[in-house]
Amino acid sequence: MTAYIIRRVFWYPFLLLAVAAVTLALGLYGPGDPAQVYLGKYNDPERAARIREQWGIDKPFHEQLIKFVGDALQGDFHESLVKYPGQKVSDLIANRLGVTMQMNAVGLAIGLLLGVPLGILASVRHNRWIDHVISFGVVLGVAIPVFAAAPFLLWIFARDLPLWTAANLGVKIGLPPGGWDGIFTPSAVLPMVVLSPGYIAVFTRQTRIALVEALGQDYIRTARAKGLREQIVIGKHALRNALIPLSTLFGLALGGLVSGSYLVEVSFGIPNGLGNLLLSALGSRDYPIILALTLMVAFVYITLNLIVDIAYTWIDPRIRYK
Repeated sequence: MTAYIIRRVFWYPFLLLAVAAVTLALGLYGPGDPAQVYLGKYNDPERAARIREQWGIDKPFHEQLIKFVGDALQGDFHESLVKYPGQKVSDLIANRLGVTMQMNAVGLAIGLLLGVPLGILASVRHNRWIDHVISFGVVLGVAIPVFAAAPFLLWIFARDLPLWTAANLGVKIGLPPGGWDGIFTPSAVLPMVVLSPGYIAVFTRQTRIALVEALGQDYIRTARAKGLREQIVIGKHALRNALIPLSTLFGLALGGLVSGSYLVEVSFGIPNGLGNLLLSALGSRDYPIILALTLMVAFVYITLNLIVDIAYTWIDPRIRYK
């Protein structure tokens, strides 16, 4: 196992270098020029050329890539060029990482706490009415997009309607229409209501599929034939085998903690999240921000993938890596 982990870690620099190269190439050779975006209406070819020279983005591709990766290895992700000129990219990310992680961590926790039990319930009541009801809810949770659900909820809950005003007390109980004051404040309710159904749906669906397959195996019939209680059959035998696909899904969902939820952030006017930072960087062609965020998300996903692979050996001791 140690040799396997070392071999996987050995590939980290090459994978991250490939991600950086593709991202930089898309930025340099794709449409848009950060110097022109920066100059706006004052743009002219000579001024744009001076700006490119000043920022160093007129240099050959390989020189820019080597400089960025070399500086990134020392913790320097350069400064924002267009959107937040003069500000360090590492500071911009650090200031927004907390909000994005809070939002997605709560959504993920709700997804686990509700999705796994619903998946177990649907699997033990397979093809009965409650299974159909849960499956219908899963389809709704996946099918309703954020950009449709958010305006609808804002229209209902974020207005000063008489329905949401305590009678004769003058106390308004409508929810804030946007912004972010913390995870334990009313401003977090609507973003969580929009963000959580997706997590709940995918965990419910995956748990149901894995358990229905496991409950049809011979070892489950053997366990039942021995007279074991149904709770032990499901909890100790079936659910343990279902944990492998669930752990994969959980690892991917954990990566979402840092990749941002820009649709939720945009819909509810949350300016201090990573999703909004990435969206504004893409719009202004702010390469250092785009590169730094892409590398950070790639590093997190590569690491989580390794952790999930190691977790397989704990869940199922029959799995061995050479």
